[in-house]
Amino acid sequence: MTTLAAAAQANSTATSPAAATAAPDAYTARHLSVLEGLDAVRKRPGMYIGSTDGRGLQHCLWEIFDNSVDEALAGHCSRIEVVLHADGSAEIRDNGRGIPVDVEPKTKLTGVELVMTRLHAGGKFGGGSYTASGGLHGVGASVVNALASRLDIEVDRDGHTWAASFRRGVTGEFTDHGEPGPGASFTRRAGLRQVRRVAKKVTGTRTRFWPDKQVFVRDARFSFTAITERARQTAYLVPGLAISVRDERPAAPSGADNSSTTSTTGPREVEFRFDGGISEFCEHLASGEPVTDVLRLVGSGNFTETVPVLDDRGHMTPTEVERELEVDVAVQWTASYESATRSFVNVIATPHGGTHVSGFERAMVRTLNEQLRAARLLKNGEEPVTKEDVLEGITAIVTVRLPEPQFEGQTKEVLGTPAASRIVAQVVSASLKAFFEARTRAGKQQGRSLLEKIISAAKARVAAREHRDNQRRKSALASSSLPAKLVDCRTADDRSELFIVEGDSALGTAKLARNSEFQALLPIRGKILNVQKASLADMLKNTECASIIQVIGAGSGSAFNLDAARYQRVIFMSDADVDGAHIRTLLLTLFHRYLRPLLDAGRVFAAVPPLHRIELSSPRKGQQKYTYTYSDAELRRVLLDLERRGQRWKEPIQRYKGLGEMDAGQLAETTMDPQRRSLRRIMIEDATVAGEMFSLLMGSEVAPRRDFIVGGAAELDPSRIDT
Repeated sequence: MTTLAAAAQANSTATSPAAATAAPDAYTARHLSVLEGLDAVRKRPGMYIGSTDGRGLQHCLWEIFDNSVDEALAGHCSRIEVVLHADGSAEIRDNGRGIPVDVEPKTKLTGVELVMTRLHAGGKFGGGSYTASGGLHGVGASVVNALASRLDIEVDRDGHTWAASFRRGVTGEFTDHGEPGPGASFTRRAGLRQVRRVAKKVTGTRTRFWPDKQVFVRDARFSFTAITERARQTAYLVPGLAISVRDERPAAPSGADNSSTTSTTGPREVEFRFDGGISEFCEHLASGEPVTDVLRLVGSGNFTETVPVLDDRGHMTPTEVERELEVDVAVQWTASYESATRSFVNVIATPHGGTHVSGFERAMVRTLNEQLRAARLLKNGEEPVTKEDVLEGITAIVTVRLPEPQFEGQTKEVLGTPAASRIVAQVVSASLKAFFEARTRAGKQQGRSLLEKIISAAKARVAAREHRDNQRRKSALASSSLPAKLVDCRTADDRSELFIVEGDSALGTAKLARNSEFQALLPIRGKILNVQKASLADMLKNTECASIIQVIGAGSGSAFNLDAARYQRVIFMSDADVDGAHIRTLLLTLFHRYLRPLLDAGRVFAAVPPLHRIELSSPRKGQQKYTYTYSDAELRRVLLDLERRGQRWKEPIQRYKGLGEMDAGQLAETTMDPQRRSLRRIMIEDATVAGEMFSLLMGSEVAPRRDFIVGGAAELDPSRIDT
């Protein structure tokens, strides 16, 4: 800012005042503006909450919710309530210590006003009030206040209930209750109001805010499902903490909330409390037959770091501070091939890991290699097992607690504290060795089963690698590395498309219907392998799966390179019946597990072939003789429209049973021609939910799938069954 001001001053001295006034594009100091306090938040809300849609709205709720969770982490809160009111506001209640209500000497503001109106103000910087907390930037509550058309807060403390109201970050008092309307009366006034007397032992905070419609988009809504999942996760991470979520809003329209249940008779309410902590969380996430019980790897370690500390004169002084890092890990192995590792720092999720996860993985690999050699399952000279072998079928919850953790970036998705890696590795290694040295018969059996599972995974990996090496050697000797059944296109530009076609009968018609310039065809025979419950080696042995991966040409799994893909789009073209839907599901399972970046990039589609063809008896001038419909409901609408216009059609109406019934012209017109076709883009909006659904529908566990089918049987309309 100083440099800009100096440049502006130099410019004004070199030019006459008249010339400076006349120049329409002059850039002087008067063009510079400084946003004070919460004005910056309202001017650029995306910098603080990410967006102004439903995700940003949800982030505001998390900021207040995390403050209550921090009270629970400090041992002062046993219950948190989240209420979504019918008027669109959200309220968070807790029985913590309550925000301080006395006056802060420097600003002359009460603690409540200071926290709610000043950025970077709070009790989590010096380390005196919170030994471990999730919120460290001190902007959470004040940002929510700035983006709320109204915020009411009540604090029970010192024998009284204290209250304050705010409008867009300004302290004052409303004359009415509820959401402020256009004519709402608001009076600016500082300080807190004493509402009533309460017992001195009663403490807590209640915060209710109405999102500002000037900031958030019109259809932004709180997601009951997302709040429920976050509440469940937090209850697992803080044993003994009760969290309730109540939704008093009217039933949401279809698609407005991703909740699996929609309330039509009254409010939805759930409550969570898990005294078992992350052990229960691990059991909740695990799928498959258990190989071991849930193991708890617990310990702590100390480290020293240099941090700036605010002294009595308000100066930041570098100081050597002794820290304690607590480690608590729950881990279980199952017979499945899927692995799930969740990591947290002071109950804040770190989806991209960090130093604590790297220390956990390093200790697991080193310790299990030592145990395999001690058990003579891994002989001298044989290559050690890798991280992929050790983590196959694992469900792990890695949690650490420490004061003022160092995160990489504002989003807190990666822990950067260097000492965490060493301490976590020491705790995990010592606890795992204690498990393998257990003297009980059950403990020894589980340890042996675990080692055998890991060595089996290592052998499968080696076999798969040898298979890939053999395939590469064969490809080097062969004139073409592509399967013979591939009908390739002539160019590989941005228009290139690969149609995965069901059956050879549809392939013949598709050859004539395609545009050979940019449309390639790969036929598959029936239903491919269900890779959700098959190993990597089995997948590579399957001809159809190997052909798909080979034709796309970008590798598979973690080695997949999206930029190397030979086609810009991959389109599933299967029949519009139950078997076709099953084939699409199997293909999606393959892509979800081994070709995931294509799904993430939105480059996977499903063709939408028609179900019916209506042939008009006497089409009018300019009208097509044939009309295609894609569902029974659309067919009824079209027939009613034709009947209303007095047009007749030939009976019976043709209903397609498969792609093979169409001739080339019909297939091109309805399914393959980019100008006239319909495609359904397949996207993954929530990877966690998608992964759980794939495991449920395509995994090896039969009982959950049977319960899902039985539970949904009542929703089936028997009249829609095509018999």
